[in-house]
Order: sequence, then C-alpha cells, then structure tokens
Amino acid sequence: MAGSVDSPSFSLGYVPGVTPGKWARIWAERRPSVPLDLVSTTAAAAAGLAREGAVDAVLLRLPTDRDGLHAIPLYTETTVVVVPKDHVVTAAEEVSPADLADELVLHPLDDALGWTAPPGRPAIERPATTGAAIELVAAGVGLLVVPQSLARLHHRKDLTYRPVADVPQSRVALAWPEDGTGDLVEEFIGVVRGRTANSTRGQQERASARGERPAKTVRAKPAANRAPRPGGRSGKGKPRRR
Repeated sequence: MAGSVDSPSFSLGYVPGVTPGKWARIWAERRPSVPLDLVSTTAAAAAGLAREGAVDAVLLRLPTDRDGLHAIPLYTETTVVVVPKDHVVTAAEEVSPADLADELVLHPLDDALGWTAPPGRPAIERPATTGAAIELVAAGVGLLVVPQSLARLHHRKDLTYRPVADVPQSRVALAWPEDGTGDLVEEFIGVVRGRTANSTRGQQERASARGERPAKTVRAKPAANRAPRPGGRSGKGKPRRR
C-alpha cells in the first residue's frame, strides 16, 4: 500500500508474463521521490490482492472477478500453441483449432484464457501450473495453448510456438480498488496510457484527485489597431500630404 504522507510509496502487483519494467522506469523519472514497489502475484490471487488493499493497483488478466474494482483494459495478447521444435505444427505460420483436433492439449489449473476446455483431446489430469505444463510439452506428453507472454516467460531451446486463430485471447488490464482512486493511481494511469508528464489531461486528473480546479489556458488577445501618428502613416497607406 501507499506509504505515509511524509514518505509515500506506490505498490503495483503483476501477474506472470506481464512485464511492468517500462512503466516502472517512466514512473521513476516522473516521481523520483515516490518508490514504486513491484509485487509478483499469481493470476488467481491478483484481483483479491487489489480488492483487499494489499497493493495500490495490479496488472492482471481479464476475465476476472471485478467486484469492488475499477479496471482499464490495456492490450490484448496473441494466443499461441507451444510445441516441440520438430512438431508438424511448426510448418505453418498460424494454426486453427481444427489443426489441433487430434493432439493432446494440456489445460493447466492456472489457465489464463478462461475457457472451459482448449481444443484437441484432453489429458487425464490437469497440470497444476503453466510451468508444469511446459515441462510436459518438453517431455513430448502434449501441447499447450497460452497467451504469448507466458510462452516467452517459460521459453526453452527445445520448444517453440505458433499463433492460434479463432480462440480466446487474454486481455491485460490495470485494476485498483473502487475507493482507492487517489493522486498516485491517477498518475500511474497516465503512465500506462502513454500520456506525457505535462499533458493537459494528466494535469487535470492530478488536480481533480487533489480536489483542485484545473488551471485554465489563457490565450493572448490580439493587439488593437493603433491610431495613426500625426503626419505619419495610417495603417498600410501612404504618408499623408500636408
């Protein structure tokens, strides 16, 4: 949670596969006096972590239980199938569920896609974790369909992956408690949405979070026409004759 008024901090949870490093660097540049504490969490515990106030905000995957939370979808991940490098699937640039119909496709208990069952033949038992399922793929037991970031997280030299069309996709979102939309949360929303530090919207949001009225932009008025000097020029005309 955020620190005291005298020494504030901002805590951010994130699920496996989500990499908050870029946003953490931007935060450090904009708020050097407010440490950003990164908290790794499981997909199953992510929403509860924010709902209970254990973190100020969390990067998680949708769908999830959003009761008591605000959530902003950030991006959608490509879904891929993880296979051994010598598997026939690697001959294609993209596969369909029909291409996996005869394959044994693993369905880990921490599945990030939120579907009832993946394509293909189900295994007798579901692996406990995605990491355990990856080990089974490497052992030649079956294949695994996951968000691309998880395939990269569990990368192995003997495995590769291909995109799968027409299947569920994982959406990554920023979530935080409904009653926890403070100045620091507003600041981090601006970071993940790519707003510059001096953007008008970002300034307005920070001012609103502090209960202040946003400053108005003042435009300079055009100078009034000056009266001609006696015997001088009048506007853009010629000098007057005496």
